[in-house]
Amino acid sequence: GRGCEHRRSQVADTALGLGEGGPKQSDQWQDDKVEFDRRGRAHVLQPRYDTKAYGSRSPVALLAGTLKFSGRLSLQAQGRGPVSLLLAECTHDGQLRALARHDGELDTAANIGALIGDGTMVITITPDQGRQYQGIVPLEGDTLAQCLEGYFQQSEQLPTRLWLAAGNGRAAGLMLQRLPDQVASGDENRNQWEHLEALAGTLKMEELLDLPAETVLRRLFHETPPRLPEAQPLRFGCTCSRERTENALLSLGADELKTLLDEDGEATLTCDFCLSQQHFDAVDLAELIRRL
Repeated sequence: GRGCEHRRSQVADTALGLGEGGPKQSDQWQDDKVEFDRRGRAHVLQPRYDTKAYGSRSPVALLAGTLKFSGRLSLQAQGRGPVSLLLAECTHDGQLRALARHDGELDTAANIGALIGDGTMVITITPDQGRQYQGIVPLEGDTLAQCLEGYFQQSEQLPTRLWLAAGNGRAAGLMLQRLPDQVASGDENRNQWEHLEALAGTLKMEELLDLPAETVLRRLFHETPPRLPEAQPLRFGCTCSRERTENALLSLGADELKTLLDEDGEATLTCDFCLSQQHFDAVDLAELIRRL
């Protein structure tokens, strides 16, 4: 993934980000390899669904690239449609994971509204230190990009445009965001924003997918060449652990754990993201009950 901040002019202060990823069979991207399980739940995202609702990896990587602290950002969309949950999460250092839950076969030509239905979009920012921030808005728009633009307009009140593309196991995105005016007049800032927005609107999806980030940015904004910081590689990363799994069991309460111990004598929990398993035998369950 790559990101950059557009060079500040005397007219407007605009942040620009570009992210891309091209996982191959030899890469660490487990989310391009795993099939849907027999319960009708996708542990991961498959490329053939990326062009619509499932192109969530590139926008969450773009948004995480704006974090100024150590932590993670998650994007969650849920509703009553065939896709009940879409979730993607990225850390400040580019560790990315995602999953989708759905019922039956999906219409790959359907827009996100048809796939998820009447629902909500939630963006959660979780610093390693400090308080969590969460923004919730109705899920409105035919594409994931439109839904995110609506989120920024309603929740952050920041004019934001997104262009997303996915296909053939690749996902890429361009984010253009207007920051609060700092110099010049309001009209000049607005005109500059509209100019940059119009330039970005000429971008073709095949260019976004196939060309290097530097080439795309310089083609679009050659009049004011952007500053390009060092690229941030993206890789699959899961935060599951034995401790977190124990906490999940503890959250069930003593009565539920006693029932589990009496009826099954053991428990095995599978991470929906990486499919790793944590097994708890009767002794482990008894110790968890003792801790409650």
